[in-house]
Amino acid sequence: MLLADVAATSTALAATRSRLAKRALLVDLLRRTDPADVEVVSRYLGGELRQRRTGLGWRSMTALPEPAAEPSLTVAGVDAAFEEMAELAGAGSSGRRTTMARELFAAATADEQRLLRGLVTGEVRQGALDSLLLDAVAEAAGVTPASVRRAAMLAGATEPVAVAALGAGSPDEAERALAAFTLVVGRPVRPMLASSAPDVVTALAGLDGPVVVDTKLDGIRIQVHRRGDEVQVFTRSLDDITARVPEIVAAVAAMPATDLVLDGEAMAVDEAGRPRPFQETASRSATRDADVAAATALTPFFFDCLHVDGRDLLDAPLRERLVALDQVAGSSAVARVVTDDPAVARARFAEVVADHQEGVVVKALDAPYEAGRRGAAWVKVKPRHTLDLVVLAVERGSGRRQGYLSNIHLGARDGDGFVMLGKTFKGMTDQMLAWQTERFTELAVGPTDGYEVRLRPEQVVEIAFDGLQRSSRYPGGVALRFARVLRYRDDKTAAQADTIDTVRALAAP
Repeated sequence: MLLADVAATSTALAATRSRLAKRALLVDLLRRTDPADVEVVSRYLGGELRQRRTGLGWRSMTALPEPAAEPSLTVAGVDAAFEEMAELAGAGSSGRRTTMARELFAAATADEQRLLRGLVTGEVRQGALDSLLLDAVAEAAGVTPASVRRAAMLAGATEPVAVAALGAGSPDEAERALAAFTLVVGRPVRPMLASSAPDVVTALAGLDGPVVVDTKLDGIRIQVHRRGDEVQVFTRSLDDITARVPEIVAAVAAMPATDLVLDGEAMAVDEAGRPRPFQETASRSATRDADVAAATALTPFFFDCLHVDGRDLLDAPLRERLVALDQVAGSSAVARVVTDDPAVARARFAEVVADHQEGVVVKALDAPYEAGRRGAAWVKVKPRHTLDLVVLAVERGSGRRQGYLSNIHLGARDGDGFVMLGKTFKGMTDQMLAWQTERFTELAVGPTDGYEVRLRPEQVVEIAFDGLQRSSRYPGGVALRFARVLRYRDDKTAAQADTIDTVRALAAP
């Protein structure tokens, strides 16, 4: 397949906000894609290169050659070129990579250059969200969306599922190919997510009968797989951090089971068992530095069991999974209560907040594990209004903050882009200021010597605020009141930040 076909579809996707229109565009392209190109085309439609690292960055995209007049690049050829760039190493590799990039972009048309630049920098703005792509795969292959979503949950990725479904000779064969995706110990599945409610009573109102009120810990999401003596630890984004967290590996290796898949959180705690600042947990899980590891140990806490000794529990009700969890995790299981009494649930929420945790997650006892979905069976409740937003720009500090990048511009997702909701410099510690100055210098896309520095919209920040007010100053029509930084979320991508629709729903009377 020509790259021009993918570029044309990407341009058309960006030009419409209609989900039905976007899905139709995706279906049309997928049906025209040769089975050998499906993996790469699916990845490009998701806005990513297949290669995690290419050695290219924003600077190499600033002065591109003139675009070609006619398309000639193939999807396979482009993928091979990026693969060769990614494998370059040693003396002269930087120069060779730059030469290869210029040759590739010189052979690309203007639309193809736009797509390639976006893929390299992570700035593809077309609104082809993963859920929409999965629905398009289902329609193109003539199978049920539920089959595709379940396979993607178990595969932990969209591309292999698209290859299986679209490479089959018929819808029946595609259904059988999708059914072949099963839970495999050692291969992470997409984690189940929680929706939000403003208070415990609202959360309970959407669920029937007794519920689990789980403690929502202020840590990082982990999924742990144990197969015999081998233990692997994965993050929310399915990155393998096993080598960085030997204490978690040791804790799971000591559990009374041979094969396990557990879902939970890890966090640094103090002598009283209360959470240390989230930045300590985040930095500890992100580094291989032995000194940092020795100074800040992580403690695992588990709230779900997906597999134990040959028995898959994904489709089992939560009450059954919790029995298995308690048997293997013991004191490492997250503290919880089971109740249908709102007063008991409210009291538990107050206890958790007093213990400096984030809040609670109210869960339906009869619900299966719906990996990769933010459904109604899990509802999180926090004691304050918070949003996960994206930093769009930053301003230079003055006075005590002279020399730092301080006041941040906050944006919510809006279709393919972001809409600004306000600014804040509140809640930043000296340590945070030093960190964000270094981080935002790396993300700068324009001059860094002016008062305001524009950034690549990649860094997610959790913001607490007291309320929302109507605003003609910002295009979204609303602004945050008394916004303050709680923490930077390195465990989330910009695509997982909150949307302007979520913000407006909070502002509704």
